[in-house]
Amino acid sequence: MQNVYSVAQINSYIKNMFTQDFMLQSVFVRGEVSNCKYHSSGHIYFTLKDEKGTISCVMFAGNRSGLAFRMQEGQSVVAGGTIDVYERDGKYQLYVKQIVLDGAGLLYERFEQLKRELEERGMFDSSYKQPIPKYIRKLGVVTAATGAAVRDIINIASRRNPYVQIVIYPAIVQGEQAASSIVRGIRTLEHYGADVIIAGRGGGSIEDLWAFNEEVVAQAIFDCSVPVISAVGHETDTTIADYVADLRAPTPSAAAELAVYEYRKYEETLRDYDYTLKRLLRNKLNLYKGRLDNLKIKLRYLSPAGQIREKRTLALKLEERIEEAMRGKVSKKRHRLEVYIERLKGLSPLDKLNQGFSYVSDEKGSTMTDIHSVKIGDMLHVHVKNGLIKAKVVDKENVVWEKKKKN
Repeated sequence: MQNVYSVAQINSYIKNMFTQDFMLQSVFVRGEVSNCKYHSSGHIYFTLKDEKGTISCVMFAGNRSGLAFRMQEGQSVVAGGTIDVYERDGKYQLYVKQIVLDGAGLLYERFEQLKRELEERGMFDSSYKQPIPKYIRKLGVVTAATGAAVRDIINIASRRNPYVQIVIYPAIVQGEQAASSIVRGIRTLEHYGADVIIAGRGGGSIEDLWAFNEEVVAQAIFDCSVPVISAVGHETDTTIADYVADLRAPTPSAAAELAVYEYRKYEETLRDYDYTLKRLLRNKLNLYKGRLDNLKIKLRYLSPAGQIREKRTLALKLEERIEEAMRGKVSKKRHRLEVYIERLKGLSPLDKLNQGFSYVSDEKGSTMTDIHSVKIGDMLHVHVKNGLIKAKVVDKENVVWEKKKKN
């Protein structure tokens, strides 16, 4: 028998054929997931099938970082990778490197890719977000001319503040022309002078909302000098426009509430401010009135006239004290003088004269107390109680008087 080969040789030959086929080195296969198993090693084993066949697939743990969802039975996916032969079993299979959900899944992948790209460019950075003005006069709305979204925005904005002007740009919000129409609407309202722009639409599938995931729309929102509020779909819907916009509203109705202040509440706030201002003003006036009264009292005591009155009162009190002190002093001195007078009475020459004694002096008035002070012929004055006797010394005699001894 000729051309007999081993099983390993056949499998190796077939593997080499697969390897040399360039198309099989990078192929994308669409199918439904079946027999999906997550191995403890981190590998994922599953089968892709359609109505006419199946193919075995494996995704190694090293390639799972690019898988954005958990695979489940029945999912429609597009798997990309290489078709090769597993020599031991002689079976070929798809070695998967990336997996995306089919249909909406492809859009989701495009969404994630654009999101990462714009985030890297800094378009989601909070430093670029503009604050939403608290009080606006013109509200710009970029949405479909008909539908629940525009009606909700008009009704809520009008109810909250009937004085706000609402300018609507009837944009196409779904389909191929939607992105360019939304961009034109944002730029038109920006040039018109709107204070805030709401860009959005009602709910729908990811395909319906896709215009708000386009890069041109994101760039228009980012470049707009007017604050933009995104209001796309329902609260669970998230678009690229939500990340780029200055503020995201969960619904168009919520966007109207965020953009337009409530006029009645504003009036109530003004009334509260008016009451508070008047109350604070009254309190302030009462405070300063009290301070003024205190200053008046201080001024009354510290003014020159007050000082003069106070000093005059003090002077009168001091004068009274001085007079009283003087009276006391004079009384003491008078008493002392009377004592001295009584003492002097016993020593008074007049009293002595009245008692029969006399006082002798020379012509010059000098008292004569010594016999040796006069000479014969000198004139002397003899003072007696009722007059003066002039005498002439005709003789003198020296006598020693004896002093009485005290018992």
